[in-house]
Amino acid sequence: MGYLQGMTRFLKTGGGGLPVRRWACLSLALLALLTLGANAQTPRPIEDNMAERTRACTACHGEQGRAGPDGYYPRLAGKPAGYLHHQLRNFAEGRRHYGLMTRLVDPMSDAYMAEIAAHFASLHLPYPAPTPSGLPAVRLARGQALVQKGDPARGLPACVQCHGERLTGVLPHVPGLLGLPLDYLNAQLGAWQTGQRKAHAPDCMAEVVKRIPNEDLIAVSNWLASQRLPADTRPAAAVTRPLTDPAWRCGSAPGLAGGRP
Repeated sequence: MGYLQGMTRFLKTGGGGLPVRRWACLSLALLALLTLGANAQTPRPIEDNMAERTRACTACHGEQGRAGPDGYYPRLAGKPAGYLHHQLRNFAEGRRHYGLMTRLVDPMSDAYMAEIAAHFASLHLPYPAPTPSGLPAVRLARGQALVQKGDPARGLPACVQCHGERLTGVLPHVPGLLGLPLDYLNAQLGAWQTGQRKAHAPDCMAEVVKRIPNEDLIAVSNWLASQRLPADTRPAAAVTRPLTDPAWRCGSAPGLAGGRP
């Protein structure tokens, strides 16, 4: 109250004889300092944990790695740790190309990449509702058939053989295909077609997209993006139908072929 009374007297006396213009400037400066002082708070201590260390990741991939809002930054939360670790290494070693990611992982050790992967893999969070597709029902049915049954005429295995019967991924190296934005699915399939995205040789996904016409790839991505996730969204512990054709080998996930090299 003493301060307010003093300021009242100061104002009544015309600012103690100061010229009006200088008094106005002084008053504004004093008000700004008082406002800053009133709002100043002790900075929040930053905890030394992976949630804080990975804020550079979640700035694009969404809070807790739930996915970015634009459809191009995919979900990280709940994906198999081995898969996430492989992707960080792929960016570091030139098999995947995105300048921001490359610069982010460049100073990281392999052990630290594994820590980051394990952190996001441990986060089992709710998924958003899927987006309905605008494709005709007949094309969506074609996409569903390729996902669930493959195409024997082209020698194509079903997507569920590698990505799990529930399409939620398979430990430790295979990601789920549900809960991903349509734009992201299309972008990644296109990246494999053009060689912008690669995996450890032999690169089974690169071979898959070579055998599927563009219209079928679009049907597959639209069907996947429009599906609800099952109640249990965790990756499966193992594949139920290992790849038996000797022509199919996946360098990033040898377990898909029953462990054969």
